Amino acid sequence: MKNNKLKLTFHGGTGGVTGANFLLEENPPAGGGKRILVDCGLFQGGDFAEDKNKEQFPYDPASIDILFITHAHLDHIGRIPKLVKEGFNGVIYSTPATMEITEISLIDSMGVLSKEAKKKGIEPLYNKEDVQKTMSLWKKVPYKTQININNNLKAVFKDAGHILGSSLIEFEFTPPDGVGKKIVFTGDLGNSPTPLLRDAEEIKDADYMIIESVYGNRNHEDIDERNQKLKEAIENTINRGGALLIPAFSIERTQVLLYEINNLVEDGKIPKIPVFLDSPLAIKVTKVYQDRIQNFNKGVKDEIAGGDDIFKFPLLEFTEHHQESLKIIDTPNPKIIIAGSGMSNGGRIVRHEKTYLSDPNSTLLIVGYQAAGSLGRKLLDGAKEVEIMDQIVKVKAKVINLTGYSAHRDSDGLLEFVDNSVETLKKVFVVMGEQKSALFLTQRLRDYVGVDAIAPKLGESFEF
Repeated sequence: MKNNKLKLTFHGGTGGVTGANFLLEENPPAGGGKRILVDCGLFQGGDFAEDKNKEQFPYDPASIDILFITHAHLDHIGRIPKLVKEGFNGVIYSTPATMEITEISLIDSMGVLSKEAKKKGIEPLYNKEDVQKTMSLWKKVPYKTQININNNLKAVFKDAGHILGSSLIEFEFTPPDGVGKKIVFTGDLGNSPTPLLRDAEEIKDADYMIIESVYGNRNHEDIDERNQKLKEAIENTINRGGALLIPAFSIERTQVLLYEINNLVEDGKIPKIPVFLDSPLAIKVTKVYQDRIQNFNKGVKDEIAGGDDIFKFPLLEFTEHHQESLKIIDTPNPKIIIAGSGMSNGGRIVRHEKTYLSDPNSTLLIVGYQAAGSLGRKLLDGAKEVEIMDQIVKVKAKVINLTGYSAHRDSDGLLEFVDNSVETLKKVFVVMGEQKSALFLTQRLRDYVGVDAIAPKLGESFEF
């Protein structure tokens, strides 16, 4: 590699939504340049993804100097302990909230991964000691605080508005014998404006951008329509005397749902019925949200200052312990059960789905992205029967998809975000989307924004 250049290699997050892992190298390492990773996430969705997670990293983990984390979803953090286990001993940077949620998520996922490994008679991806070592390498950095990597490179976290603590990462590269460049990793961009968080910050002067494309080929319904559909789903399930099941991601989606159900109850728009938050992870994360209201938008801060406990309302019960969860079935319908995992590929939701999916009076409300191969995707695609916990279950419950609850920006929003930097952009790399979504957004960026956009392949490298 020539001096005073950066090399970017895509070791994950291409051709699919999960497994974010991007390597940014400055100069040949022998010449004093840094080797920087952005995110180190799990591949998710089916057995193929599980096999990918076990593979060796395509670089020596011990050679990595710094790991930057955009946010605390498992497809961005889930392989960090494996990286540490295999030799990484550098520094990890993220915002404070991302660090706190990461520790909770890694400990939680460690239990799930260990059970799966035991079932298959293989070694787990990592253990408790690996998580502890991971957290010992971590440094918390607030938004808009400059990180001086070396004389040529600096970085800063900016609010991505996706989940609590989520970040865009701006790298400024200014070699002594060249023109400075700004490289922006969007991480996952928030579907701003959101009920709880501040809007994602705009970037107007990026030279190179690595942008997500989860919803690169479609748009969301608006917030008012989404709220109305939530209200109707609750009312219709109550009228039928069924259970409303919501497989919800524990970070952000669950907290938004609690906030909006809280508003519906307090405003008298729906009857008071039992609502169970049946996810130990979501309960722990909700406590982090309660401790970090400074990250919320002004409207929510004002509500809280006025005395509203936005995560508490009549008949809401947090069932953290296993025995409490098992007793939910004893509560007569109608009721609402919010439980993980968000794609129905594990967690407590699968037991509730096994119980209630065959009930025509019940409802399954899908409020997030469902990866190909997941149980949630099969249900979303209209499967008439599914296998849950070694049992075939007929699907007679009503299945509703609310895309407006996505924490990801939609196609038009992604286009607008890139267009802000159109005067300076030299290249856009479209990642973190299924192939049809990434390719669609790539073409839209070329046609409507007029930028050089590409959907890179796994293992591809580019020099700046």
